[in-house]
Amino acid sequence: MVRDRVVKGFGSFLGGFALALFVAAPAQAEPLRKAEATGGQGEALLRQALALEHGEGVPQDMARAATIYCESARHGHPEAMYSLGWMYANGRGMYRNDAYAGTLFAMAAFLGHPQAARMTRFTGPYTGALPDCMHPVPGRTPGTLSPEKLIGSMSPSRREVARLLVQLAPKYGIQPEFALAIALTESNLNPQALSPKSAMGVMQLIPATAERFNVTKPYDPEQNIRGGLAYLRWLLAYFEGDVRLAAAAYNAGEGAVNRHGGVPPYRETRAYVERIVGFVGDALHPFDHRVTAPSPALRKLRAISEEEMGS
Repeated sequence: MVRDRVVKGFGSFLGGFALALFVAAPAQAEPLRKAEATGGQGEALLRQALALEHGEGVPQDMARAATIYCESARHGHPEAMYSLGWMYANGRGMYRNDAYAGTLFAMAAFLGHPQAARMTRFTGPYTGALPDCMHPVPGRTPGTLSPEKLIGSMSPSRREVARLLVQLAPKYGIQPEFALAIALTESNLNPQALSPKSAMGVMQLIPATAERFNVTKPYDPEQNIRGGLAYLRWLLAYFEGDVRLAAAAYNAGEGAVNRHGGVPPYRETRAYVERIVGFVGDALHPFDHRVTAPSPALRKLRAISEEEMGS
């Protein structure tokens, strides 16, 4: 049955939890479907993709829009599935592919998208064919950092710092998992930490960064954390939500990332980036494009990526 094939397709990228929802009784599954499908990260990614597709407040970038639609779709967002399907159905910024479009429309329709079912009349039905971005990256595992579980295992002093960090992170648009991954890697949540390069406090701010983000008391946990979160927010906007580039820049500086056109070839930085990505799992993070203009290195990186895909 088509329904069975759609369920199996979902299971390949949403995991066992989503699969359980789709085979549950409809009355029980409906509210859970919507909660999973419209989760915060998928919704935030969808807004970014819409802005990039239509050039609303940011330069129009179809390739980037498709990438972020795909990430949102992998989080189970039906509108992202529909929008990515529309791009494939109309050859909007990419080669037309009715097989991909039909599958994406069918999946969106299964989650209750009102227009998606009608679109399959033009593209054909669900076939299971999906673009590569909808499949898990080989060798990549989901993030392993559970903030609550981790905080519960800490000593009282570190637990207090961690809870402050988790409380403040959303106010800066930072996911708690990402903030914790950075702070644990930088200082192990030690407010008095001082590195040989004069990086200070929980978020290991060097003097120039502390001054840049108005941190006058770098050993005060809250002020230091706020400064570090402000810097992370800036980096995520500068690198348009690319976790790898933002993490690399936090370690080695955004200038180094720009000079090397990506993660610098430093052993320490590469290990740092892999540790952070291993913690958070996702390669994209929601960002606020109003914070700063994007890095000039991004256009070069995307051009290289498109050349590699076309070769």
